[in-house]
Amino acid sequence: MESLISLVNKLQRACTALGDHGEENALPTLWDSLPTIAVVGGQSSGKSSVLESIVGKDFLPRGSGIVTRRPLVLQLHKIDGEREYAEFMHLPRKRFTDFGLVRKEIQDETDRETGRTKQISPVPIHLSIYSPNVVNLTLIDLPGLTKVAVEGQPDSVVADIENMVRSYIEKPNCIILAISPANQDLATSDAIKMSREVDPKGERTFGVLTKIDLMDKGTDAVDILEGRSYRLQYPWIGIVNRSQADINKNVDMIAARRREKEYFANTPEYKHLAHRMGSEHLGKILSKHLEQVIKSRIPGIQSLINKTIAELEGELNRLGKPIAADAGGKLYAIVEICRIFDQIYKEHLDGVRPGGEKVYNVFDAQLPAALKRLQFDKHLSMENVRKLITEADGYQPHLIAPEQGYRRLIESSLVSIRGPADAAVDAVHAILKDLVHKAINETPELKQYPTLRVEVANASFESLERMREESRKATLKLVDMECSYLTVDFFRKLPQDIEKGGNPAQSIFDRYNDSYLRRIGTTVLAYVNMVCASLRNSIPKSIVYCQVREAKRSLLDHFLTELGKKEAKQLGSMLDEDPAIMERRAALAKRLELYRSAQAEIDAVAWSK
Repeated sequence: MESLISLVNKLQRACTALGDHGEENALPTLWDSLPTIAVVGGQSSGKSSVLESIVGKDFLPRGSGIVTRRPLVLQLHKIDGEREYAEFMHLPRKRFTDFGLVRKEIQDETDRETGRTKQISPVPIHLSIYSPNVVNLTLIDLPGLTKVAVEGQPDSVVADIENMVRSYIEKPNCIILAISPANQDLATSDAIKMSREVDPKGERTFGVLTKIDLMDKGTDAVDILEGRSYRLQYPWIGIVNRSQADINKNVDMIAARRREKEYFANTPEYKHLAHRMGSEHLGKILSKHLEQVIKSRIPGIQSLINKTIAELEGELNRLGKPIAADAGGKLYAIVEICRIFDQIYKEHLDGVRPGGEKVYNVFDAQLPAALKRLQFDKHLSMENVRKLITEADGYQPHLIAPEQGYRRLIESSLVSIRGPADAAVDAVHAILKDLVHKAINETPELKQYPTLRVEVANASFESLERMREESRKATLKLVDMECSYLTVDFFRKLPQDIEKGGNPAQSIFDRYNDSYLRRIGTTVLAYVNMVCASLRNSIPKSIVYCQVREAKRSLLDHFLTELGKKEAKQLGSMLDEDPAIMERRAALAKRLELYRSAQAEIDAVAWSK
């Protein structure tokens, strides 16, 4: 059982070392789940004397006003041998055998945290005392409750102390040691008033009555000690403090304990209660109770630790790894992030992730629809055919076939295919750009570094722009090639009557009849449709070759080439992580270290059973 108190002592020290004082809301707290005994009392209630009586040493600062200005986590360790010593967690390799120096160090460490302005601080001081005259016990001494601010302190100090005390004792794992002086009305006791607010049934409160020997003659504290004045679940314990004269004379604490026992044993009013009175009995009762509480809480603490470790690891993974310090590490980090982004981008194009199918939709639906909307039949109306054929002949009628007329009709029809071809290039470009946005949003590492995110996006868009221009040139060349060289075999295979000239019976000024012009329009339309069918297949090939394939192959090539020329400072500016994220990661890593340490400590105790 003693190992359980030692376990909690270790965990409390780890909490303080790693910044967990139970005050933060932004991070999970282990401190709040650990059973503790908080010592609560008003100023001049004898709180310091009770603690010194339990320890058996003078070691706490004394004086007027608010002396305790930080929580003091006092961990008592029972050891064999006669040598007594104390250690502070903030001075891990220094042993104090002079307890007068312990008092001075408490004062100095308080001033280091709060300054000499007499402000208060929630950051605890950890003091361990090793002695054969103590029981294994951990107590938290809190600043004394007060009604007024003194010594130049701000008025808020009264509320600040009350809020600090309340933040400790309102937690369900806190055992409250409520100190009240017997020579004052219990109804005015600050400790009882506050403990009643947070523990109305008295299930977590131990009542301690001090200064019993200073009560007015003819009065006694029997009604309180027997639980009739104010009932708690645990019996009240009376304490006889050393007098100021004893303190001034440095009366030995062992002698003071003996005198306390004699007082209860020899005072008629308290004789029947003597077996459960005194500071020595208080220490034993608290130690035994703390052990029982810790034992009952261990399974819940283990469960909390395991759950919190998983949550902390999950959030750290989401935040990503910290930035490397050297230039090589920064360059490697950027290249690795770019590789991850590039892989995600390829997965979109290849169908592993959604989005790539939109490119096929351009070729399968948008391009054919655009070609269909060109309405070549309207362009090849009889009036238009007559006009172009006539203009092509000039002043002389053609002898065999209106070849120049055919060419002009075909070229004027085919050139309009440039529009759908150009639109297909732009449509695929828009899809590739959209996939860049998606890939960036799906690359967790880029969320970590806003500047790198912008740089990668801009580099990707510049590459896609270059690819679009190459694709536009190549794709429009396909259309231009069809315009510049016609497929002769198509016309050679046509029936010969189509190739004959106009009707000889007609006047030279009436060269073409409707039937003849209709046949020319039909022939040209058939040829243009054949070319459209061919381009419908070749335009996608050109676009995929120049844009999609290149985007997969070399999207960030230029960016990575330029990256190798940058200095460490420039690389660092790309990895300008949000300071809030950096702080959060550091805090999470620290808190994760605490919980893993706690897990190891609890497992060690569990396995040793």
